[in-house]
Amino acid sequence: MMVFKICQEKYSKKLSASGAANRWNKRDEFVIYTGHSISLSTLELVAHRSGIVVSKPYKLLEIELQPEDILELDIKKLPANWQSISAYSHLQEIGSEWYHSEKSLILKVPSAIIPQESNYIINTRHTDFLAKVKLIKTTNFEWDKRLL
Repeated sequence: MMVFKICQEKYSKKLSASGAANRWNKRDEFVIYTGHSISLSTLELVAHRSGIVVSKPYKLLEIELQPEDILELDIKKLPANWQSISAYSHLQEIGSEWYHSEKSLILKVPSAIIPQESNYIINTRHTDFLAKVKLIKTTNFEWDKRLL
């Protein structure tokens, strides 16, 4: 299956993670956030738009994953406020437990923006990462200025 990531050109040469904390991971947990569609990946970045610098070139990364490597979170088991910033610490605990357990290479989570759609978090420190996660294609990505 294909998933998508949009990033500045300087980060597009290889699949890597910064280790910065986010909704589903703590600091120094090296994961790559991807979306199941280009449009969802775009919306996710727009939601965090303080990091978008439209004067810099962006790339769209198409990444191939194997479905058997995916563990899906049950949205019904998440706290009622899981979409809010106040739930970050709880969600980071869930993601951190997954990251360190290596139960799966990929964690499928609902998008906080569109819960009916999914993001895929890739554990770059998983033993199968290099063998099973493939950067298939990188192309230019142009921002529609109406979004920003």
